[in-house]
Amino acid sequence: MLNRNVDVIVIGGGISGLAAAWALQRRGVSVMLLEAAARAGGTIGSAREQDCLFEAGPNSTLETTPLIGSLLDELGIIGERIYANPEARNRYILRNSRLIALPLSPFAFFSTPLFSAGAKLRLLREPFVSRGAADAEESVAAFVRRRLGSELLDYAINPFVAGVYAGDPETLSVRAAFPRLHELEQKYGSLIRGQVLGARERARNLEQSKHSAAMLSFKRGMQTLPDAIASRLARVELNAEAVAVAPENGGFTVTASGANGPHDLHAHAVVLATPAAAAAKLVAPFAPQAAGALAAIPYPPVAVAISGYRRSAIAHALDGFGFLVPQRERRQILGTIFSSTLFDQRAPPEVALLTTFIGGMRQPDLAQLEPDEIADIAQAELAALLGAPAHAEFVRVTRWPRAIPQYTLGHLDRIAQIERAERDIPGLFFCANYRGGIALGDCIKSADRVAHEAATLLGGGERAA
Repeated sequence: MLNRNVDVIVIGGGISGLAAAWALQRRGVSVMLLEAAARAGGTIGSAREQDCLFEAGPNSTLETTPLIGSLLDELGIIGERIYANPEARNRYILRNSRLIALPLSPFAFFSTPLFSAGAKLRLLREPFVSRGAADAEESVAAFVRRRLGSELLDYAINPFVAGVYAGDPETLSVRAAFPRLHELEQKYGSLIRGQVLGARERARNLEQSKHSAAMLSFKRGMQTLPDAIASRLARVELNAEAVAVAPENGGFTVTASGANGPHDLHAHAVVLATPAAAAAKLVAPFAPQAAGALAAIPYPPVAVAISGYRRSAIAHALDGFGFLVPQRERRQILGTIFSSTLFDQRAPPEVALLTTFIGGMRQPDLAQLEPDEIADIAQAELAALLGAPAHAEFVRVTRWPRAIPQYTLGHLDRIAQIERAERDIPGLFFCANYRGGIALGDCIKSADRVAHEAATLLGGGERAA
């Protein structure tokens, strides 16, 4: 048997890897976290400039699980948590070049100009639409057309999918990307009936639906969370890229490359918390089928343009979370968050801070343009849609070449290959946002599950979730 440096090595210091490492440490398991970058946090990154707080990645998260509050309490940062402003409830959808507030109640739905009378009448038929086959592989678009009609797909679901996944509902699997919709149909025979009756089940589980959960961030930005976890972990190696993983002698050898060259580390178990392509390279020598499944998960590029304007120079009231753009509108952006409205102290009162998303599955080439070109697109679109000046006071662009994993048709089969590798190779675990959901709350739940399984395998203790 090899001498072990630690019980578990976690590879990848995004929120999934950090949360898994922390959950293991809390269970009494010795852990080392390896992160290739100079800081932990992955796509989560906050910075201040010109008295504005910028988010290069996620701007917020939804408090869908009590695990989030427990984690913040354990880390001593629950006092840093802030909730979205009540004024940010409005969400706008672009239709015919006009921003229209998404209806938030049944009465508002039937009076909104966002949908035609035909689309509203079509929704009334939804409880009478037959269930699809339980094991059918159906795209989100096909599911929504069947149950709700084409207009709600075009002007509700299409922009929503772009806002969540930067994705295309024609290619996403409803069972993988939105399993709750599939479950509601199968269990209740109707999304409308299921939404009402399913609320009781969520209450028993102490969980919130993503439609009703509170939106939160932190006083100093989302980076507060990964920084807090990293500072509390006993062993973290930054600038340390895992270049090889080898199962041997009842454990694993991990080769990491850092400033002092490659070095080997040994552990009883390994948690791969990297993006899918990186995980595929690491497991290819000993789990080729899982590697093939991982390599097949697409990640479109997304660019984030953060713009600052004089508030008085923008015609729109900015009285909401932001707006989303349906594909049918043929614009060059996916949507914009009204960042200075969403949370307090994101910008001085006289400044409007806007975060615009470009690219995704819809227009991947745009996200790969030069930063100046991306900034020009964002400013031109905001001028046209919000009545903003032609030029912002400042624009900062971040490009993510591989942004968000897409749960496309066949995704559940790919996950089955990954699960098979976990069963065949005890001590190997996969924990990342290509599995179990892409939201921060989903990642924390997945990390807690993996920590429980790893600690159980090692005979470690378990804290109450």
